[in-house]
Amino acid sequence: MSAALPLLASEEFKAPGLGLFEWPPILASGPAWFNKPTALMMLGSLLVIVFAYAAFSRPRVVPRGMQNVGELAYTFVREQVARPFLGTKDSDRWMPLLFTLFFFVWIMNLFGSIIFIQFPVMSIIGYPAILAIMVWVLTQYLGVKRQGPIGLFKNVMFPPGLPKWVYVLVAPIEFLSHFFLRHITHAVRLFATMMAGHLIVALFSDVGWHFLFVALTPLGAPLGLIGVIMTILLTGFELFIQALQAYVFALLTAMFIGGALHPEH
Repeated sequence: MSAALPLLASEEFKAPGLGLFEWPPILASGPAWFNKPTALMMLGSLLVIVFAYAAFSRPRVVPRGMQNVGELAYTFVREQVARPFLGTKDSDRWMPLLFTLFFFVWIMNLFGSIIFIQFPVMSIIGYPAILAIMVWVLTQYLGVKRQGPIGLFKNVMFPPGLPKWVYVLVAPIEFLSHFFLRHITHAVRLFATMMAGHLIVALFSDVGWHFLFVALTPLGAPLGLIGVIMTILLTGFELFIQALQAYVFALLTAMFIGGALHPEH
């Protein structure tokens, strides 16, 4: 790609790469782990706490202000995430976790579209991995507690109603899927989507900036204009994907919890 660009511009265009996800420490003499993603994670956690406190600390019979927003959000998570997999009885018990997960992941993603921040924290694998590991530990504990260790393995590896010879194939597949693969994809799905979206938006943004401001030429200007238009369109699409991925992450968490509590389903 770079070999053709000198025809359009006097300076070589360099596409953004994985360096977008490498951040130095905020403080030169501070710890290496305290960088921009870590600071955003702390800020996101604080925003979730402040929102929940403002919405639910002093409930009124007729909701107003933040309580109204909080109740609408709570109702959405309860009806669209918790109850489809946990039912009416168990959904209220697990709503604090699901509600917090949904908004925490959403805010971490949303940082990627906020000007002057513009970095989705979940595009670094460590953050969704920690959340997925937490869900894995929780669901295995619930499965052993509700079904017993032997019952858990039996229900996972030997679903009823199949011919016995099929279990030779089904048992190892179900074992790997239940205990490992689905929890790995739980993290990777969120990470990969946020990483890819950030790279694509950054690419078109750099194209617009380079060909309109850094190396403006008659042939390069249309390409720069396309970059600006695509950046705007993709940012709008990314806002949708950021919310969708938070919803999917919380939904899968509810599904895993429901499977541990109700293996018969």
